[in-house]
Amino acid sequence: MNIEANKIAGAVLSTLLVVMSLNMAAGIVFAPKKPAVPGFELPSEEPAAGGGGPAAAAEEPIAVRLAKADPAKGEKAVGACKACHTFEKGGANKVGPHLFGVYGRNEGSVDGFGYSAAMKGRNDKSWDADALDHFLKNPKAYVPGTAMAFAGIAKPETRADVVAYLNSLADAPQPLPKP
Repeated sequence: MNIEANKIAGAVLSTLLVVMSLNMAAGIVFAPKKPAVPGFELPSEEPAAGGGGPAAAAEEPIAVRLAKADPAKGEKAVGACKACHTFEKGGANKVGPHLFGVYGRNEGSVDGFGYSAAMKGRNDKSWDADALDHFLKNPKAYVPGTAMAFAGIAKPETRADVVAYLNSLADAPQPLPKP
């Protein structure tokens, strides 16, 4: 047997043994820690179970919140809405319909505006305080299939302020419900 062939084979095997050992050591040192639950926990506006109490779980009715509502605060709260809606009398339709006189108007009934099919089918219902409150909370839940790309207003007091402001946008504002 040739001693040189044995030396070469020994060198190759030794190199492979060192590489495998380094790979195993690196795997131990730099192993990623696997989470118990995959993914990320996103923050939620809902109170944690058991921590919110009964007052946080149930909202006051819209009539109670409207008694404390401030239309001036509602006017400030609709700032983001102005990108898609107009609020003045005779205002043009934009991406969304004009909102002057919306309180008491039938849903999906502004002439010349191209409503989604889901909203067109609702023109037998009118925008009262309860309907506006539910729509402003979550438009896609109130009108499934609506084209309105708005997540909603989470705070009940802010929604009441907006409803009071929308009611004030009329030649003759309607009486708001009493608690």
